[in-house]
Amino acid sequence: MNKTAAIRRETSTDYSTPHRPALIAALNRTLGALGIGCGEIDPEKLLNAASHTAALADYGSDDFMSRLSILTASMNREALLTPIGRFMASRNIVRMLVNRLRIESAIKRDPCICDLPMQDPVFIIGLQRTGTTAMHRLIASDDEKFRHLASWEAINPAPYPGKENVPRDRDPRILTARIGRRALEYLAPDFFAIHPVKELDPEEDCLLFDYDFWSTVPEATMRVPTYSLWLERQDHTAAYRYYKKILSYLYSQHPRGRWILKTPQHMEHLRELFAVFPGARVIQTHRDPVRVIASFCSMIAHAYGIFSDEVDPAEIGRHWSAKAVLMVKRSLEARENYPPERFIDIAYRDIVDDPESAVRKAYETLGLPFTGDDTVRIRRWKHDNPQHRFGRHRYRAEDFSLDVSGLRKQFSEYTRRFKIPEELDE
Repeated sequence: MNKTAAIRRETSTDYSTPHRPALIAALNRTLGALGIGCGEIDPEKLLNAASHTAALADYGSDDFMSRLSILTASMNREALLTPIGRFMASRNIVRMLVNRLRIESAIKRDPCICDLPMQDPVFIIGLQRTGTTAMHRLIASDDEKFRHLASWEAINPAPYPGKENVPRDRDPRILTARIGRRALEYLAPDFFAIHPVKELDPEEDCLLFDYDFWSTVPEATMRVPTYSLWLERQDHTAAYRYYKKILSYLYSQHPRGRWILKTPQHMEHLRELFAVFPGARVIQTHRDPVRVIASFCSMIAHAYGIFSDEVDPAEIGRHWSAKAVLMVKRSLEARENYPPERFIDIAYRDIVDDPESAVRKAYETLGLPFTGDDTVRIRRWKHDNPQHRFGRHRYRAEDFSLDVSGLRKQFSEYTRRFKIPEELDE
């Protein structure tokens, strides 16, 4: 049993007061009073730090610089970062840049990496908190048929210098991810209860968009509305091309099975996804959108509290309810342009109540055999991953000033089309 879970059986609903260890809160106050860690995040300094760390200078195309500049400007003006939050956010960008340098260096040495044949990937999409993570991990547990993105390699897709040929289960990047996970448990135990992260578990592939600065991860961890709005208005074809390049690079390190990938971000960009992956298949999960918005807003509030003392639940509600409406709208429009057999629709309750049937449906639609071994594997996964094992997640729509009746009207076409039942608060 995780120690955090044993102490905090339910997540906090005091969203405007970030829950963090007293030592971190005191350190933030002291640094702030001394004016340490309060300066602006400078893209040039981040680039120089990454080049120094990697001992490399070739980032490939430099078109990512405009996106990096928009992101850092939004962070400086709008994120209201604490000194420690600013330090962590800066180091995170340096990590992205270091990995980009190493990826570009490896591909420059061996361009054939990007030509390695891969099967058409399977993408799991759906609004956040609709069962995408459970569905992803259920299928990814079949490592004979599928290749998933592990958390440790999403964080550092490039091997450390001199460690390119170590056995996969002894890769030092796993230790780095383990340290990061323990730091997250310490800094934000409530976040871990909502979305547990483990270094060996499958992770969302939205992290791979970080390396070309097309990702929605920043807006899920801090307040960056200018960057978020700019990102929504862009054509993401180039983003998916670079993303495919990283997938090829990762596949060359472990060429096994068919990619099973997952992130809600794909809902906004199905047109670009299919343009770059014309043979891809999509599994979409469905759940009462009003219920999941409240759940995700709770998760976002706890994430914001890692980086900032200023968390406004009502603003989070406005931003992420509008985002969910946009995601559903774009996905519905995109689905009109593709054959229905490209998509496999799975209800959230089926994933929770009968995961064996949910996975069997996906396999049969994909033309894959579903055997007795698959049944045993799924039952074992369900036994090892019970709900609320890291604490019970509590949330309510009113905590985020959500207009429930208004949202139900906006989602009426979606819920009617997929026969999604309305959920009541627990």
